[in-house]
Amino acid sequence: MMMKRNMYADFSYLLVLAGSLGGVLVLGALVAPVVFNTDKILSEMLLSHYDAGKIMAEVFHRFAYWLYFVAIFVALYESIAYKMGQRDAVAFAASVTVIFASLMFSAVYAPKILAMQSMGPEATQSDTFQNIHIASEIDFKLLAVALLVLFIRRLMLLRIS
Repeated sequence: MMMKRNMYADFSYLLVLAGSLGGVLVLGALVAPVVFNTDKILSEMLLSHYDAGKIMAEVFHRFAYWLYFVAIFVALYESIAYKMGQRDAVAFAASVTVIFASLMFSAVYAPKILAMQSMGPEATQSDTFQNIHIASEIDFKLLAVALLVLFIRRLMLLRIS
């Protein structure tokens, strides 16, 4: 037996997914390249690569709070949908990936990068820092793909119901 859908909850969910995808894309594709290439934009070098990294880390640290919200919201929405019998393997896989990637970025990568940056520029030159940074970039890209897949799948499922 299918229960009546809540149009406002569905709309809010799609809005959060789309906004989160937009945030990930803007930060990764627009903000980071600008912050790390100030020497090409400004007439003189005002920020070192280390200082640019500190600014970008603070931006990502603040975005991490949004990602905590996204992880909780996705978990709640998908749990309720599951309990209501609205089960879909693609939506389930994408939602688990969104939750996992959001929490990994917010609770693991961002804090580790901030902690290493607080040790000074030398720490950011280490292989450990580089590996954490690369892993965080991969995680952020995975999050973008999972958000896109989940948004499209939930939109398709709404059209069917």
